[in-house]
Amino acid sequence: MPDLVLWDIDHTLMATRGLGGALWAEAFEQVTGVPLREQASVTGSTERVILRETARLHDIPYDEGLFTQFADALGAVHVRRAADLRERGHALPGAAAILAALDKKGVRQSVVTGNIRQAAEVKLAVFGLDTYMRLDDGAYGEDGETRPELIHAALSRASAPAEAVVFLGDTPADVAGGRAAGVRVVAVATGRTPVAELREAGADVVLDGLADTERVLSAIEA
Repeated sequence: MPDLVLWDIDHTLMATRGLGGALWAEAFEQVTGVPLREQASVTGSTERVILRETARLHDIPYDEGLFTQFADALGAVHVRRAADLRERGHALPGAAAILAALDKKGVRQSVVTGNIRQAAEVKLAVFGLDTYMRLDDGAYGEDGETRPELIHAALSRASAPAEAVVFLGDTPADVAGGRAAGVRVVAVATGRTPVAELREAGADVVLDGLADTERVLSAIEA
């Protein structure tokens, strides 16, 4: 059993069924004064990169001050609309069960996500998944631009060697990031990427979901 299991959030543990994009657009307009016309690709990316590229699409100058303002606004809108997230979104089948099973075995768990920390905390809390996570050991959109950066940040915070860590995510970017950081990668085809593509990306194991707790445990333990 690994010393630490790191989880991606969106489409790995939960789905917000489109509300996440609406909250992002609300924060974007609040900070820039410009209605969102087009958002840069979000799959496997981080909030800093998404904001920078989306600002470019709207001819808005980008700097770290804009990101800080946006992160504050995005966190606040998630807090304000937590009830909407709970009503519209859902934890993916098996997510709570596998987190509970790992917790029972004494395995440390945290997250590596492109979400800013406050948004990540709200999402986990509304679906009852936060109690299993050591959130201070995780890494978030404020911590870097790439998955390897975020994973390395989490390894440092958790004082965990890469060879004792498993990372679970749903995109080729997750797989590539985990491999670049030297951790074992279990990919789940619960997002937009099919099993074959995740396997081609180099995941150590690919699962079609989290519903079979014993199968997921075996994949993590292997």
